[in-house]
Amino acid sequence: MSIIKEELLLNNRKDFADLMLSILDPLKPYYSKGKAGVKIGHTSAHYADTSALMEGFSRPLWGLTAFWAGGSRHLEFEEIYRKGLVSGTDPESPEYWGSCFDYDQRLVEMAALAYGLLFAPEIVWNPLTAKEKENLASWLNEINHNKCCDCNWRFFNILVNVALKKLGMPYDEKEMKSSLDFIESCYIGDGWYVDGENGQADYYIPFAMEFYGIIYAMVMKEEDPIRSKHYLERAEAFGKDFAYWFSEDGSSLPYGRSLTYRFAQVSFYSACVMANIEPLPLPVMKGIIVRHLEYWMKQPIFDNTGLLTIGYTYPNLQMSESYNAPGSPYWAMKTFACLMLPETDPFWSCTAEPLPAMEENKFLPKADMIIQRRKDKNVVALPGGRIYAHSHTHTEEKYAKFAYSTKYGFSVMRSPLNMQEAAPDSVLSFEYIGHIFMRGQADNFTVTEDKVASNWSPLPGIQVYTEIIPTKEGHRRIHIIESEYECKAYDAGFALPIDKAEGCTVRSLVGDGEFKMLKPDPNTNLIYSKTLIPMVVYDIKTGRNELETEVVYD
Repeated sequence: MSIIKEELLLNNRKDFADLMLSILDPLKPYYSKGKAGVKIGHTSAHYADTSALMEGFSRPLWGLTAFWAGGSRHLEFEEIYRKGLVSGTDPESPEYWGSCFDYDQRLVEMAALAYGLLFAPEIVWNPLTAKEKENLASWLNEINHNKCCDCNWRFFNILVNVALKKLGMPYDEKEMKSSLDFIESCYIGDGWYVDGENGQADYYIPFAMEFYGIIYAMVMKEEDPIRSKHYLERAEAFGKDFAYWFSEDGSSLPYGRSLTYRFAQVSFYSACVMANIEPLPLPVMKGIIVRHLEYWMKQPIFDNTGLLTIGYTYPNLQMSESYNAPGSPYWAMKTFACLMLPETDPFWSCTAEPLPAMEENKFLPKADMIIQRRKDKNVVALPGGRIYAHSHTHTEEKYAKFAYSTKYGFSVMRSPLNMQEAAPDSVLSFEYIGHIFMRGQADNFTVTEDKVASNWSPLPGIQVYTEIIPTKEGHRRIHIIESEYECKAYDAGFALPIDKAEGCTVRSLVGDGEFKMLKPDPNTNLIYSKTLIPMVVYDIKTGRNELETEVVYD
């Protein structure tokens, strides 16, 4: 269900605050007795269920902190979080969060607590007794004795140490410096980062690397002015490119992992507003944020009690990651960072404006993709692919397809045993020995202004060279296949909603392919629960095969 029964209108600070509270209010019955945990479901993540309870407690703070920092009060949530912080960090409490270990999920959740301590200390810190403050600081200091993953996680160490430093509590300057140096090693220029050694361009750049850099710059501009200045300059540069990921209807590219965080996609621009930086004019950023929230509030992303579900535009465990617990989607509360601004800020009184004129085909070299802005508010990404090994659930589907669309989304595989369960949209797949194989890890790829080229192998004995060439109508795919055996190949377009299977078609230009419409298993696509996939079927002979497929879409 959607919690929004009528057309949502967002304009002033109260509108945003009311929306945030309407999303968080349904959580209230599910806080534990000591308020240090939230249990809203029975599915599991790879980490301990006790850590998932703590995650459910921490993630609403991404919204509440900004709400409090902007001057608002909510006595019930204030009491919940004071009590929960005390219960969770008291070793004598039955709800004590416990000692951490290397790569612990609780290290991730410390960042939301640090956010609260930095921006709303009068709510989450000042009311505590001296002993309670000592317990909280001591528990947070666990992050200095346990390893964080070498990716955006290193920012968690930075934010926690900055918070402890600002509060005059023991912290680790050496660990913080090491993490700052690591983050610097992830910077690749023009405002872009990679998310660690095996990271690619995805939402962890805007809602993690850039978002945390902005926070750091806001609170450390006096102690660390040069680095703070760099973080803000990078955000300004990045924000100009990132606008290309958004459609005029408010949707953003379904691409990469952690898509169940949904409207966290726009949290970067909310952080820019919070920090008074303008990669785009303020009214344009307001427009992006407003349309994005309006888009998401029209989707059935809430259950019948008003709780956020795991999924994308509808509840869907199939597309989730192993680290998605029931409370994980509340990472989306980062989008309410703009609430940190007081009611008198110009952001609240300015008019939400549309996106400016943008290039129809935009080459984003740091993201390794070409962005097409199509008719009917459709934004399509043609990415290079993935050159790193499988690391997260459905890595192949989330990074290695030929095209990703705000209008049509993408599909994830149920199993490789038949075409219906494989649901291979926007890829060239091969059927052999009773299995479906497709592009996963590429051997290499190049992306230029006019094409995407890659060398890849779906399975031993087949080597493929593919070129994706954007056109006025959509794009063309040229495949040169060297195969050691005969098999079938399927070159597919976007998955279409079954009740309106139009807007994308495919046809064979070279290779005598035959058109086919596949009806895949339900709930394989992120946007539509039932779909049809247009595709061209080719007979692959031993030796060299040359194929060319035209994909046309609005």
